[in-house]
Amino acid sequence: MHRGRDFVRDVLSVYFTLLKVMMPALIVVKALDMLGATAALACLLAPLMALVGLPDTLGIVWAAAMLTNIYTALVVFLDYGLQQPLSVAQVTVLGVMILVAHSLPVEGAVAKATGVSWRATLCLRIGGALVLGGLLNLVYTLTDSLQHDSRMLWQPAAVDASLTGWALDQVTMLAMVLVVIAALMGGLRLLRVLGVERLMHALLAPVLKLIGIRREAANITIIGTTLGLSFGAGLLIREARSGALTRRDVFLTMGFLGLCHSVIEDTLLILLLGADLSGILWARLGFAVVVIALLARLPPLKRRLAEAPAH
Repeated sequence: MHRGRDFVRDVLSVYFTLLKVMMPALIVVKALDMLGATAALACLLAPLMALVGLPDTLGIVWAAAMLTNIYTALVVFLDYGLQQPLSVAQVTVLGVMILVAHSLPVEGAVAKATGVSWRATLCLRIGGALVLGGLLNLVYTLTDSLQHDSRMLWQPAAVDASLTGWALDQVTMLAMVLVVIAALMGGLRLLRVLGVERLMHALLAPVLKLIGIRREAANITIIGTTLGLSFGAGLLIREARSGALTRRDVFLTMGFLGLCHSVIEDTLLILLLGADLSGILWARLGFAVVVIALLARLPPLKRRLAEAPAH
């Protein structure tokens, strides 16, 4: 009985901590979108599109992803991306950039709650998206790979743009977050009892060691990578505040999740646009490992993120 009450209390604690971060961010995002921030950002991004081999008109697709979410970007892509034929390589490059840098106001606020600054989040994710997009464009161009026309395998349903429709969507999403967090925390307890948690740590130890993440953050890294940054960060906030993780653990874990999270759902969404797995999954995962491994070994970062408990 006591264990059940403790479990419910832990779940609600994680959920309400995340809720206090996400709700203001969601409202700010909607306000910015209504004020035309997406279109303004698209104008700024248009010149950068050429650097990654994309038409400047696709800047609004990436802008929609960064300010809102992937689903909105898919709807915008339907309007702008189909006005001219795009190669599989181009859709893959755009898809990678969307996957690395999307929902920045909400996910940036979540990262800030763990102790990672806005500047670090934006530099890593926007810069990472441009660098990875540019590298993939270069590789696909030099090898003449994926140059045939892409074909969408799915078209997103129309979105209710009214305030009522938006509010209902957010309530549904936030309710789903509670369900997922409860399932995750229950699953983690079961894995710990069955001894699977230790096995997972052993299997992941070489990769985690390579990127400088200690085993204490292994579960959170797995959750965030497979299911999403918000779910992983919700648990990360609790662990960081408990003193179980160092500032370095938090920074490196959030950095990795920023570059590569939700590899199941988000990857499938972009795959349905006609992108190729070589970029949206394997290159993204490899890029995240390399970047975080390099960051973990930078002397200035080691000094700044001294091995002290995170707060």
